[in-house]
Amino acid sequence: MSYVGPDFDPPQPRRSRRGPLTVALAALVPGALLGWLVYEAVGAPGGSGQAGPASSSASVSRPLSASPSSAPGSPTDDGKVNPTASATASGTPSASAPAAAGPLKGKVVVIDPGHNPGNFRHTAEINRQVDIGTNSKECDTTGTSTNSGYTEARFTLDVAHRLRAILEQQGATVKLTHDGDSPPWGPCVDERARIGNNAHADAAISIHADGSAEGNRGFHVILPASVHAGAADTRPIVGSSKSLGERIAGNFLRVTGEPPSNYIGDGTGLVTRKDLGGLNLSTVPKVFIECGNMRDSKDAALLTSGAWRQKAAQGLSEGIVSFLRG
Repeated sequence: MSYVGPDFDPPQPRRSRRGPLTVALAALVPGALLGWLVYEAVGAPGGSGQAGPASSSASVSRPLSASPSSAPGSPTDDGKVNPTASATASGTPSASAPAAAGPLKGKVVVIDPGHNPGNFRHTAEINRQVDIGTNSKECDTTGTSTNSGYTEARFTLDVAHRLRAILEQQGATVKLTHDGDSPPWGPCVDERARIGNNAHADAAISIHADGSAEGNRGFHVILPASVHAGAADTRPIVGSSKSLGERIAGNFLRVTGEPPSNYIGDGTGLVTRKDLGGLNLSTVPKVFIECGNMRDSKDAALLTSGAWRQKAAQGLSEGIVSFLRG
């Protein structure tokens, strides 16, 4: 189609003189067309009142859908996935993103983005002690950051959004423990565990990045130890959580290329702990992952890359899918 700009008008055709017959025909055509439209709308005499084939073929409408550049789960130019509408702090799934048909239909996954971008402004609240079964611990912490100031809380929320989009595309119902500013801080570690428990999650994962020394790099997955103290009883989930963690570690390594930690876990990428409230108080299969060390320059270069964060989400999703499908 030729472009017609504001300073260019196409030449206008010359008008021919109309005779009486032409004028008469022009007056009859609109009336006939109106009569045909009414007929098609109400149907033929004695009919069902539905439009006939001619009407349906002339007014076929396409189903509403997002464009490829804005569809949930599609990568943007930095590899970031456009997330679906966010979940609430209570873990209620987005009403605008119902579970799709897919291999994970009927499965519930809870994603716990470590820390919260607002924790820095609520130090009194997050320093409050909560019971984690074995002892008391801070409600939450601010987390770490890279030397350039990219925070762990931003990283974990970004990866959580990407992971949610991938899992929802496969039919899973996905719930987040928080979504940035909802709530504005926390939630506390005991509440994070409770969200997964109340959702009867088939799998739960808490996403983190470490803050160790330069030269210490690599990922590690944290498994719950066997704990039976106070409100904590991980004995029913130790085995299933270990299976979940092993599958996540293997797939995370394969997809991202990030090596297992060289400073913890003896090169296995797996660590067992009993001092984390989010694991101690869980009644569903759950693990933590430290995706890398934000204080190491090599790891920091990966963690701050949108394309690599997409790989991280893909690796986590493949581990979760492997676990859920047995």
